[in-house]
Amino acid sequence: MSTYQPEDARKVTTRRLVEMKERGEKIAMLTAYDYTMAGLVDAAGMDVILVGDSASNVMAGNTTTLPITLDQMIYHGKSVMKAVKRALVVVDLPFGSYQGNSKQALESAIKVMKITHADAVKIEGGAEIKESVERILCAGIPIMGHLGLTPQSINKFGSYAVRARDEEEAAKLRSDAHLLEELGCFALVLEKIPAALAESIAKELTIPVIGIGAGGGVDGQVLVLHDMLGLNESFHPRFLRQYAQLGGVIKESLGHYIEDVKERDFPNEKEQY
Repeated sequence: MSTYQPEDARKVTTRRLVEMKERGEKIAMLTAYDYTMAGLVDAAGMDVILVGDSASNVMAGNTTTLPITLDQMIYHGKSVMKAVKRALVVVDLPFGSYQGNSKQALESAIKVMKITHADAVKIEGGAEIKESVERILCAGIPIMGHLGLTPQSINKFGSYAVRARDEEEAAKLRSDAHLLEELGCFALVLEKIPAALAESIAKELTIPVIGIGAGGGVDGQVLVLHDMLGLNESFHPRFLRQYAQLGGVIKESLGHYIEDVKERDFPNEKEQY
């Protein structure tokens, strides 16, 4: 059993994440989508909990993140917030709730913050969503940016391959990273890009850079909860480390339950009134 206990039990804030970067302390971030799991993740000492639009995949069974709605994200965000005491909670704005319309982006972000009571929102993209970023930030809502492989743009990319391998795309990503910092984003996620590029960007920025498939030279790491616990048994990208194989454990436990019911072993005399 892990013995990790955070040295500082105070509520994690955007300012504290910057302080962690400044002193070289790595930031641990993980997704959660419901009350029960969020409580466990928070109690373990997680710094940041992301209510990711990956709920579209792992909770709703969709093949991409695109189908999940704003109201569905709010449902998950509200459930998570009821359980969390320490971690900073960030809610993804889903596809179609902020791109190309800064007024809609602001309305979406305000709705998320007012109903869920989350600490911040996360959105994907750089220069192309500049107006949306500015408008949300002007309302005092913290934004975590997201560059590199942006799953909401998967139909444009055509695959989940590593991004920014060529000089032109790498230069754009670097420019977008600096732009998001200049606009006022408090942190940035870099997904599935070359480790050397991610490390150089993290060193150039004063805001924390969280990686997923972006190497160890960034300021922190994020994974999807279901992936790192082995609940999603068919997903094995290079960047994923599985810390448990709960899929097998759960199926075995369910098998024992079914067997006990069929054999009239459950409930026994001590398990009834």
